[in-house]
This record gives sequence, C-alpha cells and structure tokens, in this order.
Amino acid sequence: MSATKRTDSYKIGLFVFSCFSLVWACFLLYAGGFTTSIQAGMAFLDWPLSNGSLNPERWMSQPDQAAEHSHRLLGMKLGLLAIISVVWHAVREERKAVRVTSYVLLAAVVSQGVLGGLRVLLDQLNHDFDSNVIAQSFAIAHACGAQIVFCILAALAVMHSPMWFRREAAAVDGIDRVRALGWASTTALFLQILVGAIMRHNHAGLAISTFPMATETSLLPAIWNFHISIHFAHRAGALIATAILVAFFVQVWKRPALRAELKGNAVLMLSILAFQIYLGALTIWTGRNPHAATVHMLVGAFLMGSTWIMTFRLYQFQQVAAYCVGRPERRRSPVDVKQPAEQGV
Repeated sequence: MSATKRTDSYKIGLFVFSCFSLVWACFLLYAGGFTTSIQAGMAFLDWPLSNGSLNPERWMSQPDQAAEHSHRLLGMKLGLLAIISVVWHAVREERKAVRVTSYVLLAAVVSQGVLGGLRVLLDQLNHDFDSNVIAQSFAIAHACGAQIVFCILAALAVMHSPMWFRREAAAVDGIDRVRALGWASTTALFLQILVGAIMRHNHAGLAISTFPMATETSLLPAIWNFHISIHFAHRAGALIATAILVAFFVQVWKRPALRAELKGNAVLMLSILAFQIYLGALTIWTGRNPHAATVHMLVGAFLMGSTWIMTFRLYQFQQVAAYCVGRPERRRSPVDVKQPAEQGV
C-alpha cells in the first residue's frame, strides 16, 4: 500500500522520467523543423496513417517520407510518454499543481497531434481550394504549439528537480519588476517564434538574402511585399527580444539573492541568445541550409525554454521567501527533501 502512496517529497524516478521526456521532445522538435525546412510536410496525404499504414513501404529510402514519418513516430511516442506521466503523477504525486501540469501536458500533446493532422487533411493537395491558407494556419499553430509543449515539459522537469526542494529563501526587493520582465521576455520570444513560423511556412526565409544589411547600402529593404515584410519583421523582432532579454538579465544579476540562485540559468540564457543570433545569420549566409535553419528553430526553443524556466522559478522563489518571513528556523521550501529512506519513486 505504501508503495503507491502519494507524497510531496523529491522523487528521483519522476525527475529522470521528466528529463527524458524533455530530451525526447528535442528530437521531435528537430524532426518537425527539418520536415518543414525540406518542405516535406505533405510527403503523405493521409493522417493518422501514412499511405494507409503505420509502417509504409520504403519510407526510409525517400528523404521527404523519412523526415515526415520520423516526425509522426516521435510524436506518437511523446503521446505515450505523456500518458505515462499522467498515470504516474496521479498515483505518486501529492502536489496538485504538479499533477495538473501533467494533465495540461497530455492535453497539449493531443492538441498538437490534431493540429498536425488537420494541417495534412486540409491541405490544398487534398482539396480543390484556391489557396493553402487554411493548411498553413494549422501548420503555424502546430509550430507554435510545439514550443508550448516544450515549456510545459521544462516546467515539470524543474518542479521535480532537487533545486526545487533545496533552495534557500531570501527577501528580494523589486521581484515583481523582475518577474514582469521575465514574462515580457518569454512573450517576446513566443511572438518571435510565431513570426518565424509564418515566415518559414510561407517560404520567406530568403526574402532578404543578405545579413545584416537588407541591401548593399541599407538596413531597410528597397522594395516591400508580404514575404519581405514578414522576413524583416522577424529581424526587427530579434532586436526587440534581445533588448528585453538583456534587461531581464541585468535585473536578475543586480540582485545578489537572485544572482546566487539564477546565475547559471541567466548566463545560459544569454549564451543561447548569442548562439541563436549567429544561427540566424548562418541560415542566410548558407542560402537557407536545411540543417542550419532547423538548428536555428531548435535553439530558439531552447532560448524560450531557458527564459521561461527562469521566470517560472521567480514564482517559487517568492513563495518560499514569503513562507519563511518571521520563521528563521524555516530556511527551506514548504516541501523539504526527505531523507533517502523516505524518498519515493
């Protein structure tokens, strides 16, 4: 009976499983991004099967089918991981917020599958539509939904990590301002990803073919149309997001308590930002090499994930500090890490 009792203690099994699911999602993101990069999203005209089969003939011998079917298989397995997560949390996890997060994850993964399926079933190749805007809309929503799933998985991994239980409490002046900048940073990155998805699915990645200049002598394009405008918006959005992220970093770094707690996360965020800017330039300089474009998309997910985790941890930091006010003997979170003999799996 005790083996299935819910506890609010640190569980190494759920922590490792959550990290594994997060890593699995990285492979899924890359497969989806690469499928888009080589324009293989319609390698199969049916869904949920591929050419009427779970294992279509010779799919590994054709690059477009290999990319798309790999993406589908990885997505299906992430769905299985999400189901296992829900069951495991329902049986072993006492913290309601963590259990609810696992339910939200499953709903998000299912929604992602449906969006991906609708992108295929409503494509112009399957219907006599005048344009493909409906399928493209679902494809863009599918791309953005992938980032949300990644952030939910990151939140679960953090809530099961040792640092979530073992952190010391401290009062922090102006934490509301820092938290607002964290939300602004995460929102700016999500909007940047949205614009990037619109650009990618409208094949506008090389609408402006030089970088950093838009022409030989100007930062602004000489002519404007939809493709050039959405590409330029992505570049301008990168500048805005960079400014907000740097401001977020500065506000965290100038507060000793936050710097001590979040310095690793903050340095990682800025490092990923610098690498992401380089990858954006590399995508242009290589004439939109599919691997460069895909890694640029994947690192964008890492950047948003690291920013979201830092923002997410600010809430826990504040809660622990409030809990410890007037209680100097209580220097850990309300849910302490129990001794090894009491830890559950």
